[in-house]
Amino acid sequence: MTAKISYDDVEVGTELPAQSFPVSRATLVRYAGASGDFNPIHWNEKFAKEVGLPDVIAHGMFTMAEAIRVVTDWTGDPGAVAEYGVRFTKPVIVPNDETGALIEVSAKVAAKLDGEARTVRVDLTATSAGQKVLGMSRAVVRLA
Repeated sequence: MTAKISYDDVEVGTELPAQSFPVSRATLVRYAGASGDFNPIHWNEKFAKEVGLPDVIAHGMFTMAEAIRVVTDWTGDPGAVAEYGVRFTKPVIVPNDETGALIEVSAKVAAKLDGEARTVRVDLTATSAGQKVLGMSRAVVRLA
């Protein structure tokens, strides 16, 4: 696959379409099975509270993966992401109810890095329940 977005058509400040990602306890159980991360803070409310958390929390890597979907959906090619890093600032708290949690992600092109390599830096903002859950969330993306 190749990115569908042309480097020449992108300017610094270009905003990517924002997205929201629902997270339920069932989502966390499925992710635990797929990732092999069965830490009880991600599925056992009693345990999570015993270790000082307000409730069950989403896996950090799950949160990170949901956030980058804004970029991969924009480019049309997951392989266009050359680098991606975040700092985990707050956990995504997932209550055991019909609603669960919502991860809201926005992103914009922060810099055009290399015209020859056709790369840009995209800065992402991810929040849940009004709290920023990822800090320094940045991706280097190779465009068409």
